[in-house]
Amino acid sequence: MSFNWITAQEAAEAWGISDRRVQVLCANGQVKGVLRLKRGWLIPKGTPKPADGRASNGRKSTNKTENEES
Repeated sequence: MSFNWITAQEAAEAWGISDRRVQVLCANGQVKGVLRLKRGWLIPKGTPKPADGRASNGRKSTNKTENEES
């Protein structure tokens, strides 16, 4: 028997992110086709990881490469 759904924890492992981040993506509507069951989420199997839409802080790295130091 083949199931067509995965849990948030299984998605987190597949996508390389935390369980909590998957839950936030689901709650914000960024994962298509999800179902909310009580306190958990069901995600369609094969759903791609959504793009990370979080804003960066806008600061540039202060680390210099060897070429910039001279």
